[in-house]
Amino acid sequence: MEEGFRYADELGPSRIVHVYEPSVGLKGILVIDNVAAGPAIGGLRMAPDVSTEECVRLARAMTLKNAAAGLPHGGGKSVIFGDPHMPVADKARLIRAFARALGDVSDYIFGPDMGTDEVCMAWVRDEIGRAVGLPRELGGIPLDEIGATGFGLAHVVDVAAPFAGLSLPGARVAIQGFGAVGKHAACFLAKRGAVLVAASDSHGTVYDPQGLDLGTLIPLKRAGRSVIDSPSGQKLDREAILDVECDIWIPAARPDVVREDNAHRLKTRLLVEGANIPCTPGAEQRLHARGVLCVPDFIANAGGVICAAMEYHGASEQAALQAVEHKIRENTREVLRRAQAEGILPRQAALDLATERVRRAMSYRRHSLTSGAPGHL
Repeated sequence: MEEGFRYADELGPSRIVHVYEPSVGLKGILVIDNVAAGPAIGGLRMAPDVSTEECVRLARAMTLKNAAAGLPHGGGKSVIFGDPHMPVADKARLIRAFARALGDVSDYIFGPDMGTDEVCMAWVRDEIGRAVGLPRELGGIPLDEIGATGFGLAHVVDVAAPFAGLSLPGARVAIQGFGAVGKHAACFLAKRGAVLVAASDSHGTVYDPQGLDLGTLIPLKRAGRSVIDSPSGQKLDREAILDVECDIWIPAARPDVVREDNAHRLKTRLLVEGANIPCTPGAEQRLHARGVLCVPDFIANAGGVICAAMEYHGASEQAALQAVEHKIRENTREVLRRAQAEGILPRQAALDLATERVRRAMSYRRHSLTSGAPGHL
């Protein structure tokens, strides 16, 4: 079976586009999952080990995320195979070539994702005029700079904590993936009295049960260094973040970091998914059986795309952040109440909520947007 096809269903994907430009060393993929509600918004991810399957799964997560947030947009995702830390000129050449190759795909709007940022979106806009998460100088709302996703995560934690029997002041937080999302989430949670006790990145984990100093960690990350360069705290390998005793555990990096084979290692009461698809369904079931509350990704990390959609429709930064706060808090509360009332996992409650909205949007269209098998260009 073609990679990615096994995820096809009545919602999508509607189109899978493979892009090859050997002259510049470009290999990329675009998946448009569903556009019933409007043109798809989804991030451009750059990593050496991306795949069609990952792109298809991420595109579906965007369909659900945008639908749950009540946005007039469908879901899509794009990926470029490559090292995001390559020289800037080489990165610009690849991203610009990818944007040009997709210039006629008008039902997809680029946004930043892992390995890309507002500068990359400026390159895309320069090529095809269709991107969000732009620099301020281009009228954008720089998502990474203001920490839109981390801002939303803090509101999710605030709403979810009582459902997990937690009080946020003094709650111990561990963050797997202390990058653009993780570091902002840590800062916003610290303002609410939570204590960061562990953080990890691709180089390792730093841990201090008394609390880590954000005033040291944040500048280290801004300087391109690792959390393990911190002068204080225990230095552990990157997988050790799974074993840290905490109240709130936030995965904010790659997909499938919590699986059936390692979910037993988590010692937490609340897991809030800051990354896209960071936990396998089986892992969430095992955690639920142990009494760990898991808030699914497309509810928890929607702050960035809500902000991006508001930018696309001309809203101010203040209005965008107000929308993030309102939509994130309402959705989290509704999903957790549904899950509690119906005795189901939060993911199932969230899927029911989002899928209902996608199907309603599809019912208003004259033709099915996803009839037949997914298309390839």
